Amino acid sequence: MATDVSPQTEPSMSRLVSGIIDDTQRLLQQQTELIKHDIRKDFREAKDAGLAMGLAGALLAGAGLLLLFMLVHFLFWQFPDLHLWGSFGIVGGILALAGGIVFLRAREKLSNLNPLPEESAEGLKENLQWKTNQN
Repeated sequence: MATDVSPQTEPSMSRLVSGIIDDTQRLLQQQTELIKHDIRKDFREAKDAGLAMGLAGALLAGAGLLLLFMLVHFLFWQFPDLHLWGSFGIVGGILALAGGIVFLRAREKLSNLNPLPEESAEGLKENLQWKTNQN
């Protein structure tokens, strides 16, 4: 009874290196897809929050406008010697000052914003360095 028994051969060095390179490329593609997915998810969540904030802002702006007119007329009523335009000027000046302060703080926070997920970027960077060193 003759059986064909072929000896187990070790894979060649070039085949091993080729497999490692293929695995590295696949890993890099997967990490790129993960980063894309993370960014899309973050943008979707930001869009939803932005829409809700926009609606809230519109409602608050309407209410605030009415309250500001009330404040102007209250100043005009409280101080009869003050002209109506003076009441508008006082309220408008206070609002302009407050708005400028808020704008400067918001601009500072926006300059520190980083939309790219740190962990995903670090993993991709390490793998790119490893692949570069292999070549």
